[in-house]
Amino acid sequence: MALKLEVESTLTDRYQTTVPDTVRKALKLGKRDKIRYAIQSNGRVVITRADSAEEDDPVLGHFLGFLAHEMADHPERIQSLDTGLVQRIRSLVGDVEVDLDAPLSDDDE
Repeated sequence: MALKLEVESTLTDRYQTTVPDTVRKALKLGKRDKIRYAIQSNGRVVITRADSAEEDDPVLGHFLGFLAHEMADHPERIQSLDTGLVQRIRSLVGDVEVDLDAPLSDDDE
């Protein structure tokens, strides 16, 4: 395989890095896309775009499957949330706004 282009990036103090523009374009990456690191026996690391089917969290998938099975087998166990609990949750997080696309501050870098 012929080497076509080499790029590099720098690790922050928190071991984070920005994926260089040329790599993002080559892998057709967008915000919130996932990348996969394949570590080969010779020490080389191959970075590829993760397929959406492979993005699923197997633990979460099993847990959600368990919940679906339990709800189907025991619908009598399903209960609505107490109004007081819902109000308490809203009082704790109701006004919190989160922008997942916002850049990290210098303290979070």
